[in-house]
Amino acid sequence: MYQLRLTSRAQRELDKLSTKNLVRVVGVLQKLGDNPRPVGTRKLRGPIHRIRVGDWRVIYAVFDKENLVIIGKIARRSKDIYSGFNELF
Repeated sequence: MYQLRLTSRAQRELDKLSTKNLVRVVGVLQKLGDNPRPVGTRKLRGPIHRIRVGDWRVIYAVFDKENLVIIGKIARRSKDIYSGFNELF
């Protein structure tokens, strides 16, 4: 079981979601605690991964030694969603 942590940025983005999208994203986040690399996950670089939730993307880092998943960014799919993701963690 992995511990989940949200960065302050990810928490602000989560707070802005509509109820419908919030329920979907939170459901996926809870599942990341059991399996941080589910089907559909894409490895971006190093420990950083992303998962799709409809039109939304969740960018997160997995640290296996600490059993820790840090959620860095939750955003709608766009051209610049992946820019600067190395600075999130």
